[in-house]
Amino acid sequence: MGGDEAMIVAGLGFRRGVEADEIVSLVEQALERASLARTALSRLATIEALAALPAFSEAAHRLDAMATPVAAPALLAAAPRGRTQSARSIAAHGVGSVAEAAALAAAGSHPRLILERIASASATCALARSETGS
Repeated sequence: MGGDEAMIVAGLGFRRGVEADEIVSLVEQALERASLARTALSRLATIEALAALPAFSEAAHRLDAMATPVAAPALLAAAPRGRTQSARSIAAHGVGSVAEAAALAAAGSHPRLILERIASASATCALARSETGS
């Protein structure tokens, strides 16, 4: 019940072989591009299948963010609000960008994409913010 603090969520898509280091540095890069402090980050979100991987929980731990798995129905529901349309992502997961959809799905009831998907060698990251209030 704390004030009107907006929650910042980093949504992630990544290959199974990704290292936590790569996720952490990509998220830090995303925050920098959005002019946000690292402490502004509340959650790291990805699809359930990837959320179970050690690199994801390790990255969340290092970034002091809550690791948040997103179920497929929530991912699909959030997808239309994303901006990136990757053919590979659509083929694999049915959404244009796993990172954008995961960020939006995990950011609560009035999410807004604040940084479109950026990519590293094995991962993608997008940022969403929960808009509190009516």
